[in-house]
Amino acid sequence: MAFNFGAPSGTSGTSTATAAPAGGFGGFGTTTTTAGSAFSFSAPTNTGSTGLLGGTQNKGFGFGTGFGTTTGTGTGLGTGLGTGLGFGGFNTQQQQQQQQQTSLGGLFSQPTQAPAQSTQLINTASALSAPTLLGDERDAILAKWNQLQAFWGTGKGYFNNNIPPVEFTQENPFCRFKAVGYSCMPNNKDEDGLVVLIFNKKETDIRSQQQQLVESLHKVLGGNQTLTVNVEGIKTLPDDQTEVVIYVVERSPNGTSRRVPATTLYAHFEQANIKAQLQQLGVTLSMTRTELSPAQIKQLLQNPPAGVDPIIWEQAKVDNPDSEKLIPVPMVGFKELLRRLKVQDQMTKQHQTRLDIISEDISELQKNQTTTMAKIAQYKRKLMELSHRTLQVLIKQEIQRKSGYAIQADEEQLRVQLDTIQGELNAPTQFKGRLNELMSQIRMQNHFGAVKSEEKYYIDADLLREIKQHLKQQQEGLSHLISIIKDDLEDIKLVEHGLNETIHSRGGVFS
Repeated sequence: MAFNFGAPSGTSGTSTATAAPAGGFGGFGTTTTTAGSAFSFSAPTNTGSTGLLGGTQNKGFGFGTGFGTTTGTGTGLGTGLGTGLGFGGFNTQQQQQQQQQTSLGGLFSQPTQAPAQSTQLINTASALSAPTLLGDERDAILAKWNQLQAFWGTGKGYFNNNIPPVEFTQENPFCRFKAVGYSCMPNNKDEDGLVVLIFNKKETDIRSQQQQLVESLHKVLGGNQTLTVNVEGIKTLPDDQTEVVIYVVERSPNGTSRRVPATTLYAHFEQANIKAQLQQLGVTLSMTRTELSPAQIKQLLQNPPAGVDPIIWEQAKVDNPDSEKLIPVPMVGFKELLRRLKVQDQMTKQHQTRLDIISEDISELQKNQTTTMAKIAQYKRKLMELSHRTLQVLIKQEIQRKSGYAIQADEEQLRVQLDTIQGELNAPTQFKGRLNELMSQIRMQNHFGAVKSEEKYYIDADLLREIKQHLKQQQEGLSHLISIIKDDLEDIKLVEHGLNETIHSRGGVFS
């Protein structure tokens, strides 16, 4: 993620960003159920759609909290783009949720809000350029002070005695601490029923109490015996938080089952009484994990978030490395930068842990391979011995079966062939002589202890370089230690010499 402190209207740039794959999108067309303890997934009672397009509820929208990280390209708002930093998803804290709501409110604002926004923009411009609070040259100093506050994204801008001051937030267009990164869009269907719950607890605590957690969530759902809560996955998040992905299966009387849609389950969790029960369990945030429709994606891309320059937003869309999987998202403030850095560190640790596990598995497989090769060689020798024993048994059995019978023609022919082969083997210059020569050489080698092994072992070139480097460092360390010892010996000799001179001088005084 590029975090930039450039001018608000400067040129766009690119940087590296880490997106949170499988972040939860929700709130588009989600229904709010009537208050009450009754809960039914098969026939929910709805009062109307108050989703994000209605402009009254934005809680369901948010990029998930670090559901894996990928590398993307971010576009900084202004000049002087910094180095890339990875980031996870959005909406991990209440402030970030409010930022998303504010940003999306700018995307889907009602036409009746245009005059208020226009007045706010005029007041902001007056506070930054021509305040008339004091009526003298001090107004110019006040204008510079308001500009500094606007760049920083905090404070109040006084510009007129009869008009309230302008409240500067990090979403204002002049704030320098903004950038644009990319988050991975989820590809889960609403029918998958995946809902993300963020717990303010450690992963170890969640895993140790997973069964109790499932039972508690089942009670939150009304304790209906036809409903079953299942845990899809558990992942560690920064600041001792844990992400738990769940889905609910509903069984019908005829024996069939289906997953409860994610929007229906999320709407139930967002009820006031249910949300209070979830907070007692340690849930700080809930969101759906569903994909956006092409129309929703198009509407998001066509309207830049609050405080983001349209030119920078267009450049961010052009620089998108994968428009099919990634979507540009604003990054505002130091808190967001710190959170993304923590998410990146967390994902790096998880990747390193996975690499360590893979390395251990590879080492174990290599050991098993070596053991297997040794067993194969042993079994080959055993097979050869058993074959010879079987052949001896067959010979003795054939001798017993043919005892008392005359030699047949084929047996006589076979005997002649064997005598011929035996004569060739016993010839001095033939195979027997060569075999005797080889046996004498083997005896000489055994006498000198030079037994030739059938297996050869080689040292890997990289490992050999590492061994040489290690030995070289050890040699350098020993050389340095020897030099230190020599210097210490010289110092000791100098001290002894000084002591001897002092003793002689004292002896001359007292003599």
